[in-house]
Amino acid sequence: MKDNLKRVIVDFKKLTPEILALLVEKYPDGYDDAHIISFRNLKNELIEAVEVTTEDTKYLVKVSSTLAVTMENYDEDDYEDFDDDDPDAVQPPDEDIAD
Repeated sequence: MKDNLKRVIVDFKKLTPEILALLVEKYPDGYDDAHIISFRNLKNELIEAVEVTTEDTKYLVKVSSTLAVTMENYDEDDYEDFDDDDPDAVQPPDEDIAD
């Protein structure tokens, strides 16, 4: 079967609640090296990403420590006041939180 999905590379800054929810659903325990896809972009930079798919789009979400922490701390209630496609909804975790 031919893959006719639109492919979109997503940086953390462009991550939406919908894509984050898909990631958490697909990788409930987080992702590991086996899930990471490496490829070169048009600038020949090595990109590492994890893949999630909707009906019409394959999202390649760039992996980062920020993404991993955000997925670990995911709570869908945090996003109920935002649209599913709002890239401003998902904010990086606060690095300054003291234990």
